Amino acid sequence: MLREKLLELEKSASLLEPDAESRSDARARVIEYSEDFLDNVASLKAYVVSDDKGLNLFNSPISEQGIDIDEAISLIKQNVDTPGLNPASGGHLAYIPGGGIYYAALGDYLADIFNRYAGVFYASPGAVRLENMLIRWMCDTVGYGPQSHGNLTTSGSLANMIAIVVARDGKNIKSADIPRSVIYLSKQTHHSIHKAINVAGLAECVVRHVALDDKYKMRADDLAAQIEADKAAGLNPFLVVASAGTTDVGAIDPLVEIGEIAAAHGLWYHIDAAYGGFFILTDEGRDKLRGLNLADSLIIDPHKGLFLPYGLGVVLVKNVGHLKRAFSFQASYMQDAFAAPDELSPAELSPELTKHFRGLRLWLPLKLHGLAPFRACLEEKLLLAKYFHAEVQKLGFESKIEPELSVVTYKYVPRNGDANEFNKKLLEAVVADGRIFISSTMLDGEFTLRFACLAFRTHLKTVDTLLEVLRSNVADACEKARM
Repeated sequence: MLREKLLELEKSASLLEPDAESRSDARARVIEYSEDFLDNVASLKAYVVSDDKGLNLFNSPISEQGIDIDEAISLIKQNVDTPGLNPASGGHLAYIPGGGIYYAALGDYLADIFNRYAGVFYASPGAVRLENMLIRWMCDTVGYGPQSHGNLTTSGSLANMIAIVVARDGKNIKSADIPRSVIYLSKQTHHSIHKAINVAGLAECVVRHVALDDKYKMRADDLAAQIEADKAAGLNPFLVVASAGTTDVGAIDPLVEIGEIAAAHGLWYHIDAAYGGFFILTDEGRDKLRGLNLADSLIIDPHKGLFLPYGLGVVLVKNVGHLKRAFSFQASYMQDAFAAPDELSPAELSPELTKHFRGLRLWLPLKLHGLAPFRACLEEKLLLAKYFHAEVQKLGFESKIEPELSVVTYKYVPRNGDANEFNKKLLEAVVADGRIFISSTMLDGEFTLRFACLAFRTHLKTVDTLLEVLRSNVADACEKARM
């Protein structure tokens, strides 16, 4: 009876293993759909305003019986890939754009088909060696020594969380120490740092906001003064967080000066280089990012500066011993896996145990393309920011901060009326047009538009299109104001 039941279940479960013909048919439909998208991506809108916003997905609920691939693709196209932001578009000039280079998708495809477990060296030595090789390359790139290591995470936010936990344990912060321990950052620090502080159990620490200069960079002199005052007051300064490319304006804090202050006072020094870090591959970026090597830890996002699809951030730590201290573990059922550790395993250095082989999405494009096109693309973005900064002012916009990386802030000040409301309506008009997607921020209480250029498909024609859309909408708004 049991055997018959098992054979019956096996027959039903075997549907999870489609035959070669079924695989070929489904794959052909998926490739056809994706190739049509790639062939036409340059003409697709960067943002589509939608009334239903994918609501029709609920008309096809998960059920006992499956649907065919054509119906599934239709549901995806209409409800997922059409409404809202098209992150693969070169017209994505908002926030900090991600990428989506093609060979990364092939890396993910292979990683999913073979399903290598990349968490422990014993289980998949090649996968772990490949990821460790990538980490070693990034450590070398930022100037870290042979004792450094890191982890490939899903995002910069998770990478920051890992770094804050490592800083906590690296400075031996116990629960009794938290109320008198001090963290220094600026109001331009990414909000994921605040999340990380909470997740790491440090919410009751004293958090100091270091003063900013007129370019929204942390003032090293104010940092030093605050640390000295806190020490004199009997507090325990232990962590400073700097930014190498802020999200709002693209500012790079004075990395060398902050590093020297942190070293002099014995603070853990963390740098959030999620956005700006990979500009170090360019000559200009290398000069601007001097001091990355002084950090005890830093984060850097390949899904930003190396144009990968979303889902790959990296945390690097100068001394791998700190990672081990924070995340090493013992489990009796894994005694075989850790009997002969020939290579560091990601599971020993991060919160993850079960881990996707996400390194293949980075390794394959780097190997197939080489570094040259990545470097050229980054240099192009730096120049496009300078170009936009100059040209938008010719249209009457204010853009007071010369771009340090590839973010430009700007706003239009009309002769009459509220400037904040004018720029808000201008942004809405650009987004409604759909060809270019831009975003905004608040700087000193003023509604400010942002140009964030990092999508690998963004080129000179894209920026000229934005300039024309801005010019046209400003002209229309001014004409309406006169009527």
